[in-house]
Amino acid sequence: MDNLFHQPQGGNEMPRFAGRATMMRLPFIEDLQGLDAAFVGIPLDIGTSQRSGTRYGPRYIRAESVMIRPYNMATGAAPFDSLSVADIGDVPINTYSLLKSVQIIEDYYTGLNSYPLIPLTLGGDHTITLPILRALTKKHGPVGLIHVDAHTDTNDEMFRRENRPRHHLPPRR
Repeated sequence: MDNLFHQPQGGNEMPRFAGRATMMRLPFIEDLQGLDAAFVGIPLDIGTSQRSGTRYGPRYIRAESVMIRPYNMATGAAPFDSLSVADIGDVPINTYSLLKSVQIIEDYYTGLNSYPLIPLTLGGDHTITLPILRALTKKHGPVGLIHVDAHTDTNDEMFRRENRPRHHLPPRR
């Protein structure tokens, strides 16, 4: 019987350093029908207060993930044998406007709500959390968030800028 689920491309089919950079070498899919989960990149760092660079997060996470095996050797778990998972690319953010990007992200995830899939997000600075949670509440109602962070930058007054979302404040909102 043919496997109905997407499988990561093996190293014998395409060298790990070649081909399209997708999460774990899963296929890039535009038709979201039938997906159980989907990797989504949000290459955004214009909301950060100090160091830029997290915009490269989705790209580099995908690049490093080529070495991840489609199964766990210790446990035998093989999620791609029972779940349909794919990489659906990046959210097309606005690199010049944080407010517009936040709205774009919320709209994108609201669109994902019409599919019975779990979005697995690759970011991006902390700013991306707020629009994702806003979109999820439209589908699921109130949601909870456990945020583990070793920084003190969740202070409301730190790096204060009027009328601007701040990457460190989604847990307070």
